[in-house]
Amino acid sequence: MSVEQQNIKIRSAVLGAAGYSGAELCALLCTNPYFELSYAFASAGRSSEPFAQLYPRFQQQVDIMVEPWTDERVETLDVQVAFLALPHEASEAIAPLLLAKGIAVVDLSGAFRLKQADLYPKYYGYAHQHPELLAQAVYSLMEWQTSPLGDLVSVPGCYPTACTLALLPLLKADLVTQDCIPVISATSGVSGAGRKASLSTSFCEVGLNAYGFFKHRHRPEIEQNLGRKVVFTPHLGNFKRGILATCVVTLKAGVSAEQVAAAFQHAYANKPLIRFTKNSPNVADVAGTPFCDLYWQQDGEQLVIMSAIDNLLKGAAAQAMQAANVRFGKPETAGLLAGASL
Repeated sequence: MSVEQQNIKIRSAVLGAAGYSGAELCALLCTNPYFELSYAFASAGRSSEPFAQLYPRFQQQVDIMVEPWTDERVETLDVQVAFLALPHEASEAIAPLLLAKGIAVVDLSGAFRLKQADLYPKYYGYAHQHPELLAQAVYSLMEWQTSPLGDLVSVPGCYPTACTLALLPLLKADLVTQDCIPVISATSGVSGAGRKASLSTSFCEVGLNAYGFFKHRHRPEIEQNLGRKVVFTPHLGNFKRGILATCVVTLKAGVSAEQVAAAFQHAYANKPLIRFTKNSPNVADVAGTPFCDLYWQQDGEQLVIMSAIDNLLKGAAAQAMQAANVRFGKPETAGLLAGASL
């Protein structure tokens, strides 16, 4: 490959650029030396406007117009990859159009995360219209990625990212009792609900409350990742961004602290976006970063694992960027560790 070929940037589009995760992704693409943000789209019916007008904090960092999307744009879209930061049903409808034009899709919605189409009516509230794509989609929890990333990449949800990263090392090392049902209590900042105005997520209205008992759409995704049932209770907290997940499991008799530590060290050796902390992690320390901070405490057979991520970055945009880097053969953390504006 010539030097000129190596220097050609990967042309990219972000659909859903007006939302929080889409906006973060636009910023990441502009700091990634291997990618070019060629298009930014918002929902149909909006007027075109400068990105920095939507998000003034990115002024002189992201210089692009956010245009209204229509499906006809697929025909003239000159990109190699499209990132979909859209509602689930919108992603599900648009992804096949892009794939048919030879454009790789990195989807941040839940449209292709679950492998069982019959779970969508119960947990997402609609029947999946393209179940044939569920088998094609590669689920990209990057620290556990073993399958090659194809043309349809499904980015994990924010809660499942935090919870799976905390629990999977223990299950893979066979340290947890067979009958243990992990109990997970996780709290997200209000940005997890999206940018659309709502009284229930207005910052002045939010205190701390649980929601989605037993029926939250991320529960089957977590169970799919772990291969066992969980009790998952999400909470909404009165802070902007971040997730703190508290995961409780019962260890097999005789499992030592050294075995627990070894399981985590083995799982995440050479994983640059995992950090082990000396104290319980704080969402303030991961906000604006692509890291997952992990910490655990053991009392006999009881183990508590704490996991903290930024829901908009490691839980969405940064993980999408991480996946796209790998998909196109670039360094995994390209564009993620500069930290200048995020």
